[in-house]
Amino acid sequence: MNHQSASNTNPLNMVVIVAALGYFVDIYDLILFGIVKDPSLRALGVPESELFTVGSHLLNMQMIGMLTGGIIWGILGDKRGRLSTLFLTILLYSLANIANGFVQNVTQYEWMRFIAGVGLAGELGVGITLVSEIMTKESRGVGTSIVSGIGIAGAVLGFLIADWFDWRMAYFVGGGLGLLLLVLRISVYESGLFEKSKSNDIKRGDFLSLFTNLRQFKKYMLAILIGIPVWYSISQLAINASVYAKEGIVDGMISNAKAVTWHYVGASIGAILFGMISEHYKSRRIGLFSSLITLAVFIGLYFFLTGIDPVLFYAITCGLGLAMGGLWAIFMVNASEQFGTNLRATVTTTAPNFVRGTTVLISFGIVYLKQYYGILFSGLILGILCIVISLVAIYFTEESFGKDLDYVE
Repeated sequence: MNHQSASNTNPLNMVVIVAALGYFVDIYDLILFGIVKDPSLRALGVPESELFTVGSHLLNMQMIGMLTGGIIWGILGDKRGRLSTLFLTILLYSLANIANGFVQNVTQYEWMRFIAGVGLAGELGVGITLVSEIMTKESRGVGTSIVSGIGIAGAVLGFLIADWFDWRMAYFVGGGLGLLLLVLRISVYESGLFEKSKSNDIKRGDFLSLFTNLRQFKKYMLAILIGIPVWYSISQLAINASVYAKEGIVDGMISNAKAVTWHYVGASIGAILFGMISEHYKSRRIGLFSSLITLAVFIGLYFFLTGIDPVLFYAITCGLGLAMGGLWAIFMVNASEQFGTNLRATVTTTAPNFVRGTTVLISFGIVYLKQYYGILFSGLILGILCIVISLVAIYFTEESFGKDLDYVE
């Protein structure tokens, strides 16, 4: 027990390091799939004309896996414990990653993306829950920002590995990193709050109660809506950067891979920077507002500057990432702090996956509007909508900085 309280104030304790490295491998895999999708499908004999359709289908399989996994791991985290669930998620996506490197046809690839999605869904939420609970209320924001900051940097490694090796090897590297991480588990301990809650005769991991209890439903919806601009920024402005850049924004060629790399470099710094702002002002809401306003400014620059140099465009993409990383890091700790011990892992694990799921709605909205307004104006309309939704959600969210997490719903 002494060991546990000693680590509580040190933001670089073993639990934070394992959760951060787990998220690092998680993001590595998510990004890696985006990069190697086309080359791997070509290697499996998919014709050029079908790359987009088949690739989108694989991405949807992964998304369905993540939504399914988010619910499974969240409930397990509250019922069985944070630690065992965290390692199950890491084991599953590591093995799925290795299996991805062995696929011989599209059907196998589909199922491997689904299984990888299930595994990837739990790591961040369960990791953040564990970190929130083992640290003091004064230092947990720093711990969770470090998890996000280090984790997001996994995207950069994904680009480098995909650049150096062929796609099969890149998947093996991801799986190998995950399995190495399991070796570190020996020095990590379960959350004391969870252990204590086990002695309470109370329902744990009751996912449906988030929809049947009005007070919990409102808190849960607000927690999710805050994060919506994050995946708008990633899925539209970074991953599809070259599409927007062609519309007169940039004078020159833009590489999606480079835009996403710079976006994630910014995000890694932003997670820690805005986490520190939140700590300095002792307010999650100030941290959320400041990152969201910064994001709005960079969205404005992205759409309203025309004929700019590619270097300036990448700098704006990096700025978007800076704000996005801050919003994502504080969104995660805020979700974790809003609920009691018996529902905390469920909420912290499902919320980010529902936010990721909104990517489908955002791209559907843009495809629909594009027929009438063109890609540029459609992207801007959706961006404004996402910012406004998040702004309203932050306004109505309870301040949770310094909240004692030792309670049940």
